[in-house]
Amino acid sequence: MSELQMRVSDEDRERTAQQLQQAFAEGRLTQPELEDRLGAALSAKTYGDLLGLITDLPSTQPQVDDVVELASKNGNVKRSGDWAVPRRLRVASKYGSVELDFTEAVVPHQVVDIELDLTYGSAKIILPEGAVANVDAFQSDWGHPTSKVPSRPRPGVLCVVITGRAKYGGLTVRYPRRRWFTH
Repeated sequence: MSELQMRVSDEDRERTAQQLQQAFAEGRLTQPELEDRLGAALSAKTYGDLLGLITDLPSTQPQVDDVVELASKNGNVKRSGDWAVPRRLRVASKYGSVELDFTEAVVPHQVVDIELDLTYGSAKIILPEGAVANVDAFQSDWGHPTSKVPSRPRPGVLCVVITGRAKYGGLTVRYPRRRWFTH
């Protein structure tokens, strides 16, 4: 699936609507053009739909961290502690495992899409308490996806959507382990 065919979130639609309103305020769009494009933006289903509405407008801000790709052939891919989470994260690992710990991460987006491409390794994703994860689109040939967190999106709560596949590994999504003897 190409990036232009990927489904958009409400936040993506809202950001595009704000860019269109800014272009109108700068005199780049007429009132009828704004109304037509806003209607299309608010009903858009894919990134291709949204991109078609703003390609003739100057970009208001660079989307540097919109998509981040992490790859490893033999080693492990690990992110933990204080790290910036992009809107979309693509992780490929041939022989190693993947561990993404979101508990101390900075997550500016309500919805984060993670696409996993694993051959022989497994993935572990640790979410902050209360976050939700949808693993329905993740496929594993020999292992299996295990999610110990709710999957139904809720307003104001981080929602992680995990897609992709593992040939000989699995996927585990959970909250942090509770520490018994800490003060």
